[in-house]
Amino acid sequence: MIKSLKVLHHPLSDSLYQLALLEPDSDHSKSSFKAKLDEFGLFPLKTSALEIFQINLGKMCNQTCRHCHVDAGPDRKEIMSRQTMELCLQVLKNSEIKTVDLTGGAPELNPDFRWFVQEIKKLGKHILVRCNLTIIVANKRFNDLPEFFKEHQVEVVSSLPSFTQDRTDRQRGDGVFEDSIKALRMLNAVGYGQEGSGLVLNLVYNPVGAFLPPSQIALEKEYKKELSSRYGILFNQLFAITNMPISRYLDYLLTSGNYEMYMDKLISAFNPASVQNLMCRNMLSVGWDGYLYDCDFNQMLDLKVSTSTSQHISSFDFEGLKNRDIVIKQHCFGCTAGEGSSCGGSLSV
Repeated sequence: MIKSLKVLHHPLSDSLYQLALLEPDSDHSKSSFKAKLDEFGLFPLKTSALEIFQINLGKMCNQTCRHCHVDAGPDRKEIMSRQTMELCLQVLKNSEIKTVDLTGGAPELNPDFRWFVQEIKKLGKHILVRCNLTIIVANKRFNDLPEFFKEHQVEVVSSLPSFTQDRTDRQRGDGVFEDSIKALRMLNAVGYGQEGSGLVLNLVYNPVGAFLPPSQIALEKEYKKELSSRYGILFNQLFAITNMPISRYLDYLLTSGNYEMYMDKLISAFNPASVQNLMCRNMLSVGWDGYLYDCDFNQMLDLKVSTSTSQHISSFDFEGLKNRDIVIKQHCFGCTAGEGSSCGGSLSV
C-alpha cells in the first residue's frame, strides 16, 4: 500500500516547502499568477458571493491515490470533531448558504458523518458528497450508503479517471475500477443517475498523466456511451478537473521530470475568461480542524483566508468573509488553464 507523504516524512508534506518550490524565479516574475491577473486587470481577486460551504471531514481514506492533493489515506488520522461540526451547523443555520459540499479523504469514514448529513438536511440545505465509490463496497457497514444518500436526497460526486480498468487502477490503486463499477451499479439500483429520479450522480475525470483534460462535453459523451454499453451504468454529468501541482501530484511531476513542462503548460494556457467563474469566488472551504480557506487547494497548502479576524469557524464573520480578497499563489494556474477547472468541472461549459 502506498503511504502518505506525511507518514513518510517527505519534504512535500510541508506546505511551506511546496509553496517555496512553486514560486517563480525572480527573473521570470511575469510568470507569477498575480502578474497574470494584473495583466488583464483582474487583481485583486475578490469574492462575488458566499453560496457553497465545502467541509473537509477528515484526511482519513480507504484509498491512497497517486494524484491526491489532500495526501489522504488509511494512515491519516485527522478527523473533524462533532464539536467543530456543531459550529458549522450554527453558521449554516444563520446564513443563506445554499449548498454544503462534504469532502475528505473519504468523508463517510468520519464516525459522525451520517448524523452530520441528517442535521444539515434539517436546515434545508442541498448536500453533495464526494464519494470515492470504493467505500461503498469496502465494508458491510457502508453497503447501505446508496439507500442513505437516497433517503436524504444527497447529490453524489465520484472520481472515475477512466472507463477502462488499466487507467483507473494506475491512478487510484489495484482493484479500484472493479469496486467502483460495483458501487456505481448499487447507486443506479436505487435510482441514482436514472432519468426523472431526481437523484444526481456525477462523475469526475482527472488526467492520469501530465496534461490538461480534454473537452468536458466530448468526454462526457464518450463516458456515457462506454459505461452504458460495457457495464449498463448511467450517470448525470461528467466533471473534467485539472490536476493541481501540489502534494502527491506535485511529487509525481517532480519524480517523472514533468514539473517544468506542466507548469509552463498551465501558464501558457491561462484563460482570463475563466476567472469570473472560479470556485473560490462563491465558496468557503472549512478544514477538518475548523480553519477557513478560499478553496480546498488553499486548504492543503495552509493558506488561510485573508480576513485575519475570521480565520476559524468559531469566529465566523459572514459580512467580512463574503467581501474578502482571495489568497492566490502559483497553483491557481491549475484552475485558470484551458477551459478552466473547479470542483464542478470545466468553467467554460
